Amino acid sequence: MRLLVTGAAGMLGRDVVAAAESAGHDVIALARRDLDIADPAAVRAAVEAARPDAAVNCAAWTDVDGAEEHEAEATRVNGIGAGNVAAAAPYVVHVSSDYVFDGAASEPYAEDDPTGPRTAYGRSKLAGEHAVAAAGEHAIVRSAWLFGAHGRNFVATMLRLAEDRDEVSVVDDQVGCPTFTGHLAPALVEIAERRLTGVLHVAGGGACSWCELARATFEEAGADCRAVPVTSAEFPRPAERPAWSVLRSTRPEAPVLPPWREGLSAFLRSGVLR
Repeated sequence: MRLLVTGAAGMLGRDVVAAAESAGHDVIALARRDLDIADPAAVRAAVEAARPDAAVNCAAWTDVDGAEEHEAEATRVNGIGAGNVAAAAPYVVHVSSDYVFDGAASEPYAEDDPTGPRTAYGRSKLAGEHAVAAAGEHAIVRSAWLFGAHGRNFVATMLRLAEDRDEVSVVDDQVGCPTFTGHLAPALVEIAERRLTGVLHVAGGGACSWCELARATFEEAGADCRAVPVTSAEFPRPAERPAWSVLRSTRPEAPVLPPWREGLSAFLRSGVLR
């Protein structure tokens, strides 16, 4: 398969490129510097030149707090840009987010549950879902709490803080599914191979709070640091974080990722501590 990967220099994109190459596919990797997905003419030209069988769109505005002040810019990438890729490619796997939900649930969100984003970032990602769904053959893959070896993320931040602190305060009233990009990436390639369609939830198995994730990180890494639980109200951010970001799939064909703790162990073995 000839696979086009947008956002190929990002944390997830780099793992998707590696997973696709490992699977024997012909990969065209386009980073943000190579392609502005919000430029429809540039996207059409890139797809015409690459002639891919499928595309995996990892390009995204990921600054959740920054989107509150720059919603138009975030939507330009996450909404309009996503639609451009879907319109130009013969088939696209588009990566979306738990932020399309309101976070008020108490049971895991399934693919057909009502959306209702409470943040600019969430609205921009939902706009992308709508644009992709209207443009052509597609799979929309919602995931959550990504961490990986090739970019800034919560786990890496905890490891950095543990280098010179004996305790850190971490929010304990937000619960989600930590997802290792090294596990998510092959699943995205598999979805492209099988040409699945519609919305799929693909995230690390199980669930935990941010504080529980921090504690597990310190334990796995052998770090002498303690995670002290605090509430979201004690740690205000410009963008409201969902209190509940647990995803599950009701689709039997959806790839199933390992438990989040296995993802954490794999991440730490990947060389991030070197």
